[in-house]
Amino acid sequence: MNQKLFSKNFTLLVLGQITSLFGNYILKFALSMYVLEITGSATIYAGILAIATIPTILLSPLGGILADRANRRNIMVALDTLSGIAVLCAALLFSENNGIAVIGILLVLLSILGAFESPTVQACVPQMQTGDNIIKGNAVVNQVAAVAALIAPILGSVLYVAFGLKPVMVASILCFFLTALFECFIKLEYIASETHEGVLAIVKNDFSMSMRFIRKEQPGILKMLLLTALISFFVIGTAMVGLPYIVRAVLGLNAEYYGAAESTLGFAAILGSVAAGLLTGKLKTRKLSIVVAALGAFLIPAGIIFLVPAGTVTRYTVNLIAFCGVQIAACIFSIFALSLIQQRTPNNLTGKVMAYVATISMCAQPLGQTVYGLLFDRFSNAVYLVLIPTGIIVCTIGLLATGFFRNL
Repeated sequence: MNQKLFSKNFTLLVLGQITSLFGNYILKFALSMYVLEITGSATIYAGILAIATIPTILLSPLGGILADRANRRNIMVALDTLSGIAVLCAALLFSENNGIAVIGILLVLLSILGAFESPTVQACVPQMQTGDNIIKGNAVVNQVAAVAALIAPILGSVLYVAFGLKPVMVASILCFFLTALFECFIKLEYIASETHEGVLAIVKNDFSMSMRFIRKEQPGILKMLLLTALISFFVIGTAMVGLPYIVRAVLGLNAEYYGAAESTLGFAAILGSVAAGLLTGKLKTRKLSIVVAALGAFLIPAGIIFLVPAGTVTRYTVNLIAFCGVQIAACIFSIFALSLIQQRTPNNLTGKVMAYVATISMCAQPLGQTVYGLLFDRFSNAVYLVLIPTGIIVCTIGLLATGFFRNL
């Protein structure tokens, strides 16, 4: 008998993810627009993103240990409540004189909280689902993120253009508190571990146990994480830094165009998540190399359009279509890769292994954001010199990884 996908717990988790991700997206959209408008620099923008990512990388292993040692429901409630309080404090302290500093501190705080929340949420999915429902559950969570990414930038751009940054921050605060309310009603089995060890001993033992599992028992997981980190260096750099910089600085379009681009990418993510759900049981692991190669292939036309005579709107449209292709391929790859790792990991190690997923996959992001911020500033009049080589490199990585996926 097939397990019901939308149990009460999973439904509440999904509802919480809807409000949490919606609050995150509208907030980060407005913050990015403010930073780009005030500074006009891809390097500064990328630097802030990179600095804000570092706490997540450093603290995710601790977040994984907490997720496996404490009540996961209580962790999510506490972290979303603290996120709402952090944004509330930032809104109260924000002014034109200290805006950039407040934004930087807020992003760092949210990054710290995210280091503990992400592995917890990811550990909840395999605890609530089994078998192929793990893939379907991850696809649903990804679809929720995509829907939030589709709607949030539209509302965020309207609120930002009409009223400024603070109303967007207020909406984000309400979203975080509503998320905590949904999570209060989730019921997960939790058995407190009896140990008389100190905190440092627990951290050391849990770290050693999880690393031994990844390195010795499931070395394919480690290789998958390293490959994901390498891909993230290129893809995150072009997507998170390149697209907003191209729209706002290179093409000179306003926030409404960027909001439309973000929403369209959200729709593409929905398509990618739906495709991943439909491909459950059909897309074999060995064919994931094709998906990776497609990531790079979509970046090439985004650069070529700047080599031919074309208007601003045409270049905007071609880049939008290209990055939508990247988004679809990225969603399919990430859902299958994450589900593969979860299926191979026992429940008592899920939080820690998911933390390593976040740590290793994200460790390349700050470097990628910084490098691509410098590259886009340096080649602002010739962005094709950034996009086309990146596309070729990612395509090559995908083709070279064919043997790895076949053996996995």
